[in-house]
Amino acid sequence: MGALPPVGGVSRRVRPPPERTPVTVSANLTRRLRTAAAAAVLSAATALPIAAATPAAHAAATARVDNPFVGAGVYLNPEWSAHAAAEPGGSAISTQPTAVWMDRIAAIAGGNGVMGLRDHLNAAVQQAAGKPYVFQVVIYDLPGRDCSALASNGELGPTELPRYKSEFIDPIAAILADPAYANLRIVTTVEIDSLPNLVTNAGGTATATPACDTMKANGNYVNGVGYALAKLGAIPNVYNYVDAGHHGWLGWDSNLQPAIDVIKQAATASGSTVNNVQGFITNTANYSALHEPNFTVGDSVNGTSVRQSKWVDWNNYVDEATYAKAFRTKAVASGFNVNVGMLIDTSRNGWGGSSRPAGPGPTTSVDAYVDGGRIDRRFQTGNWCNQSGAGLGERPKAAPEDGIAAYVWVKPPGESDGASSAIPNNEGKGFDRMCDPTYTGNPRNNNNMSGALPGAPLAGHWFSAQFQELLKNAYPALGPSTGDTTPPTAPTGLAATTTAGSVSLTWNAATDNVGVTGYDVYRGGVLIGSTAGTSYTDTGLTASTAYSYTVKARDAAGNVSAASAALVATTQASGGGTGAGCTASYKVTNDWGAGFNADVTVTAGSAAIKTWKVTWNFGGNQQITNLWNGQLAQSGPAVTVTNLAYNGTVAAGASTAFGFGANYSGSNATPTLTCTATS
Repeated sequence: MGALPPVGGVSRRVRPPPERTPVTVSANLTRRLRTAAAAAVLSAATALPIAAATPAAHAAATARVDNPFVGAGVYLNPEWSAHAAAEPGGSAISTQPTAVWMDRIAAIAGGNGVMGLRDHLNAAVQQAAGKPYVFQVVIYDLPGRDCSALASNGELGPTELPRYKSEFIDPIAAILADPAYANLRIVTTVEIDSLPNLVTNAGGTATATPACDTMKANGNYVNGVGYALAKLGAIPNVYNYVDAGHHGWLGWDSNLQPAIDVIKQAATASGSTVNNVQGFITNTANYSALHEPNFTVGDSVNGTSVRQSKWVDWNNYVDEATYAKAFRTKAVASGFNVNVGMLIDTSRNGWGGSSRPAGPGPTTSVDAYVDGGRIDRRFQTGNWCNQSGAGLGERPKAAPEDGIAAYVWVKPPGESDGASSAIPNNEGKGFDRMCDPTYTGNPRNNNNMSGALPGAPLAGHWFSAQFQELLKNAYPALGPSTGDTTPPTAPTGLAATTTAGSVSLTWNAATDNVGVTGYDVYRGGVLIGSTAGTSYTDTGLTASTAYSYTVKARDAAGNVSAASAALVATTQASGGGTGAGCTASYKVTNDWGAGFNADVTVTAGSAAIKTWKVTWNFGGNQQITNLWNGQLAQSGPAVTVTNLAYNGTVAAGASTAFGFGANYSGSNATPTLTCTATS
């Protein structure tokens, strides 16, 4: 099933991330582990007595939930934590959860000072202390692994599927099925890169490699993934997430649906069914920006679409969040279960620091507009090895935005993607020129420079220089190592003025014990921009259209506040007249548990208005008992308030207000208001 060329005639494209092996723990590090706080976790975990449980109790304790990350802690890998804490400034992130990598047969048992799978699981049980807890593990040892790269080649030859089953998957499944771990929510990332490689790098595409052609022909990727899903999916507390590449690899129509088709083929191979897939993960061990706030795929410059820019190159997506959500929609339409979730690896896609653009690029040309505003500073989205300028991304978080189950750190920051030059080794790891900073590229990255950092060790080995670069360029930025985990207060007083094509937002500053460093602005639940101040203008909008906004605050320690109350702003009609713009903001001024008072402020847009109307639906049983400075109509939860004779006329940019008292029981959530006006 070879990929067709996308619009523009260039076949696509890349493999994303490479390796990924667990850190090699030196003797010195082992000694540090035994003397540091992480050592206490390790030593206690490996000696932890665990009571036996019956298979029936296992099944009863582990009914799957839709999103395993919600309401659960996540395993802290003590080996990675010790490496991070030993680095200057590393204590700022050394308590973040990262995945455990099973990337070779020997990793299952561990030994020589390195924790094996059961050691990690025992440590997770101890950390959980009886509470819901997620354990993340990467399953990564297919025969002929990573057929389009050398830095992350595996130990099994292209035809060694029987060994993959009996020596790798079967022992892992046996350990995960131990009733001792029945209360853990075990989240697997299944075989990075493999299935997408069959779409873009095999079958006669311009980027095909002989190794990928072999794996496509022998079917061992498809059958191996199917076998893994079947064996692991039979364990009731295992949640399988299949690798789904990233937007800079599969974002073209000619790649995305074929990739979903291949994944479904694997999900129904070797005795598996789609019921063994709980979701998908994107950007694994890669660098693609989570959001690109300064341009969208729908923008144009002087009549030229952003899709025609050299950077976007006719892609349908410009960041991972939009790609992941679209992938899920298409996967469900292709037969996967409707409750599948999406994970995004945000460990190294922050792109902060002094080079981060503060706003859109100039509109002199479409390339200047995109290149001047893009957050992702790579030479090309196909670059995957030890990228210069990259930073830590969003910290791991459950349900961070609509359509995303969690941000996760699957690739542990600080572990090399591959060596910068050839290094003799007994680990089966080759030298890939994409890890050489002097390399000028190949068809899989459109013959761009590799962008790799110099001085990198073998894949999976600790790379201190990269770790320091990730700290320096983190976004959200890292604050002082204060141990602060308290987010700022949510911004309040969100208000707007409008024109026919823009909404200008203002809000009251949030507060924090460390210090607020910026605000993220969301339209319809999607991040559209960031600012250090308390105002933001959203442009390029459609006249006479309602838009919903929220704002979140960030502090110097990387904590993010809850969203502000939503504000619905309606852009003005072209030329004014009926439908002229106004916005309404809602504030509870007093709440005594059984009742409350609230004020609503109505603000005219850039043109004066003569009448206004504010509508909303309460989320509970709130009943307004009295209202002043407006005319009330309420039917159940639906409320409409119109102006009185003396306060209908409001000058451009000016405000008027009304208030009310109400009774309620239960919750009292802030409703979303809609304001319409005539001029």
